[in-house]
Amino acid sequence: MNITVENLAPCKKLVRVEVEAEKVNETFETVTKEFQKEANMPGFRPGRAPRDMVVRKFSKEIEDETRQKLLSEGYKKAIDEHKLDIVGSPDVEEIQFGKGQSFLFAITVETAPEFELPDYKSIPVKKETATVTDEDVENALQKLREPAVVFNKVDRPLANGDIAVVNYKGTSDGKPLTDIAPTAKGLTERQGFWIEAGSGSFIPGFSDQLIGARAGEKRTVNVEFPADFVSKDLSGRKAVYEVEVVEVKERALPAIDDEFAKKYGAETLEKLKEGVRRDLDNELQHKQRRSVQSQIIRSLLNRATFDLPEVAVARETRNVVYDLVQENTRRGVPRQAIEEQKEKIYSAATQSAKERVKVSFLLQKIAEKENINVSNEEISTRVHTLAMMYQIPPEKFVKDLQKRNGLIEIYDQIQSEKVLDFLEKNAAIEEVPPGSAPMTA
Repeated sequence: MNITVENLAPCKKLVRVEVEAEKVNETFETVTKEFQKEANMPGFRPGRAPRDMVVRKFSKEIEDETRQKLLSEGYKKAIDEHKLDIVGSPDVEEIQFGKGQSFLFAITVETAPEFELPDYKSIPVKKETATVTDEDVENALQKLREPAVVFNKVDRPLANGDIAVVNYKGTSDGKPLTDIAPTAKGLTERQGFWIEAGSGSFIPGFSDQLIGARAGEKRTVNVEFPADFVSKDLSGRKAVYEVEVVEVKERALPAIDDEFAKKYGAETLEKLKEGVRRDLDNELQHKQRRSVQSQIIRSLLNRATFDLPEVAVARETRNVVYDLVQENTRRGVPRQAIEEQKEKIYSAATQSAKERVKVSFLLQKIAEKENINVSNEEISTRVHTLAMMYQIPPEKFVKDLQKRNGLIEIYDQIQSEKVLDFLEKNAAIEEVPPGSAPMTA
């Protein structure tokens, strides 16, 4: 078998394989005998049918299996001999195939980049010396009150933070807003609409003009839709709203006491505070570690230069685009707005994908150099944790992962985490005051 490898690009190679005619004939014969052993032919016991009869009936299947067998053997030998680290699926071109002649085929493959690792130990990073304060605990307790908020009807003028229940109709240049933006029905007219005074929600400046109004009072509200307003047809337009304040509601929060603590599973308020402080401390440590590791990644990215396989970048770009679209959809961004921003989304996704792929190769190479591996026990533990999180039976979850090679993804995730832990332990960490560390995404 003759194998040559030609460099088409930094991460793309053309592998040419020639299998001698003798080997082709031998493989044809081997495959034919295998078919003859298994063939069920009328009038003959299994495996007893004449060879010529089997060849006539299964000629195409024999040829296909011979071709595939030789392709697989040639591909595997090329990888082993030339130590190719393949990324993605190969593109096979058959040049010549048949009995009595050499089998010639070419395979275009994308390979992992070849590069020298930068110095990855003692990377300088900054870590903020922040601690959880009593004020942080108090603020967290205040947030715990929010789900239990009630809104009581009051007979007084609307103040900042109150809720106004309003009926409104909106026009622009004397025409209903739906004449300009047909899909903006909710912006044109609503009954019993709740809006928080002074919050800036809904349309900027709308609720500010209601402050001081009482239930039953009517007001004319003038607004200008922002240039980046979600409804493009209304962007930059001025509008007039006729608003009737139906009710004024005041926010009322529960007292922070032992009874309040019991609602969150704590025996007393002090126990609740202890639990909140622990949670905040864990959150702070997680944030500090994420900041340190982000700085390490950024440093590696800046100090390593190498080309990336196009197929890996394309695959990761699709993943990032999917994530961005899902995130925008969860935020309530209309599909039309997402479609209008598709070029911007794709551009951002491509840049993010390139960095992700580059980081992946860097961490993988460090793992190889430092002999950082993942045990079956670690994979099993992660699989069970994820199965519990998604509320899927572990056995079914494992089968689903196996169908899409998900176990390899989990291996890579755990290995990357272990490499980042290693890099953090070996980093040159400088403790700095809060707000001094570089901003991280």
